[in-house]
Amino acid sequence: MKILVVGLGLIGGSICKALKKYTAHYVVGCDINHDIEYSALRDVAIDREHDGSFSGFDLIIMSLFPDATEKFLNENIKKFDKNTLITDVCGIKGEFSARVKDLADSENMRYIGIHPMAGKEFGGYHNSSADLFQKANFIVAPFENSTEDDVELLKNFAKEIGAGKIVVTSPENHDKMIAYTSQLAHIVSSAYVKSPELDLECGFSGGSFQDMTRIATMNERMWTDLFMQNRENLLYELDTLIENLICYKEALEKSDNEAMLELIAEGRQLKENNLRNRQGQPN
Repeated sequence: MKILVVGLGLIGGSICKALKKYTAHYVVGCDINHDIEYSALRDVAIDREHDGSFSGFDLIIMSLFPDATEKFLNENIKKFDKNTLITDVCGIKGEFSARVKDLADSENMRYIGIHPMAGKEFGGYHNSSADLFQKANFIVAPFENSTEDDVELLKNFAKEIGAGKIVVTSPENHDKMIAYTSQLAHIVSSAYVKSPELDLECGFSGGSFQDMTRIATMNERMWTDLFMQNRENLLYELDTLIENLICYKEALEKSDNEAMLELIAEGRQLKENNLRNRQGQPN
């Protein structure tokens, strides 16, 4: 295929590098910072930089923040070929995807959102990697009237760049699950590092501290956008977490060993069951 990747940050840059390393697709890179385009060209991450034309592409992948994605489409979609499949890699789908689909439908174009579940502590093209998606989960979020051919194209794309488990689900279910598996963890990490003990942790921390704080370096602009666009699902998960934390707090306040034992045992059993279920699932 001839593929245009719009936005050469961590995800967009990694998509380009993976496509060039593992496939024979022709890749064009587009970024508002032309120095990044030149860097990608020098790294052989793309075949050429974008020349302003949007015709002739089989697939256009928008790797931008949600608000920037909508702005880019509104400004440029009339320049796209009608036979081009449009996708985005935003960590939000739901109403966002519905708006993008309405725009695509108004131009008689095809759109399905995707979400590669991969990342790093730090973003930007210079942190991108051809192997970022190796064995990563990958979500394809079609609509009821999306064609099987388009879904298969995106599933094959995911396999080509190294994805492991590929899940096909609705945009609404994507947002419900991502609120729990991703967005809640980012809020917890951000809140966790606000302890006054943070600057004293050196020499006292191990893997658990690193695991809990790794994603606190998230990009505040992007994640605020993601949180607010998935507000209801995220509030549900946050309320559930707070209710559970209060149980642990009350056990400590009452010096209730038995209650704490039960709370910890319940968490252990739930996670052990989760691990067993995962082992029994196909990749």
